[in-house]
Amino acid sequence: MRRVLAIAALAVWLPGAVAAQDAGAAARAAAEQLERAAVALGDAQGARNRVKALTDTVRAYEAGLGAMREGLRGAATREATLSRRLQAREQDIARLLGAIQTIETAPPPLLILHPSGPLGSARAGMMLADVTPALQARAQALRADLEEVQTLRLLQQSAANTLEEGLAGVQKARAELSRAIANRTDLPRRFTEDPVNTAILLDSTETLAGFASGLSHIALGEIAGTDADISDLKGSLALPVQGVLLHRAGEADAANIRRDGILVATRPRALVTAPTAATIRYRGPLLDMGNVMILEPQAGTLFVFAGLGEVYGEAGQVIPAGTPVGLMGGSTAENGAILSTTGDGTGTDRSETLYIEVREAGTAVNPDIWFESDEDG
Repeated sequence: MRRVLAIAALAVWLPGAVAAQDAGAAARAAAEQLERAAVALGDAQGARNRVKALTDTVRAYEAGLGAMREGLRGAATREATLSRRLQAREQDIARLLGAIQTIETAPPPLLILHPSGPLGSARAGMMLADVTPALQARAQALRADLEEVQTLRLLQQSAANTLEEGLAGVQKARAELSRAIANRTDLPRRFTEDPVNTAILLDSTETLAGFASGLSHIALGEIAGTDADISDLKGSLALPVQGVLLHRAGEADAANIRRDGILVATRPRALVTAPTAATIRYRGPLLDMGNVMILEPQAGTLFVFAGLGEVYGEAGQVIPAGTPVGLMGGSTAENGAILSTTGDGTGTDRSETLYIEVREAGTAVNPDIWFESDEDG
């Protein structure tokens, strides 16, 4: 809480620095989010449903870190802009300061005397009266810029400590979430996976379609039927991960490859969750797609998530909506990289990609039928 108060004080330290106040307000709000996430992490230890509590905690940390990241990058960008502007006006500033200093230090009698006599002195006084307000206005503008630069630097130094604590907190929450999922024993099962048949299927298929069509053969015995029906949720499901839509189904990527699914850019180690209750039909490496999670929310419908760094759960388990199914790959950026302005606004901090494909009755369909994919997460 001390960090929140420190950032709040910085936000109003200089009443003239409006942009600095905006950055301070954003950083303060993000710091409060991280404070709440830290409290939630402590409360999750005694929660009855630790998986859900820890999932909410990780989400809270991700939201807080994202807000802090944007706020501090905005402050850094503003500081860089002001510094460049001041540097470009360096000679102008020197002349301005020299003129002001001359006016302030010249003896009063010399200011009112002029070689051409009283008329010249009157004209000089009129000119000085016209010039002085302009010089004062320029001096005030310069002072405001300098003060804003100082405020932004102090803001970044204070908020960087909060950011570091948040990064440590989300790493701890993810580790505890992984352990809680591994220890979970209360999930119903529709089938038990046969590792031999799964290995045979993996070795004999060359496409995602071929693997998906053979999923019924990887179980020990029959797969229990399901009467689940989520057709009323079409078009309203949230994406399973916070990210930015890169390519829609059928759009060519940089390598001119067109896919049946959509591609979402995410930050490293972002949490991936089940958008609805579903059966885990497969989880693990597949072809060249990295770790893959295949969920069956209703009979004949498959949600395929590919490109994860880690996957959670076991094939055959029936999981509730919002259950974590994995983490994206990569490593969390250090403070210096997060505060860098080189990637500001370009999405370069979202270095991981999640591929989402939906299959109905063995055929790929546009994921837009199911997911709301227009927003930036």
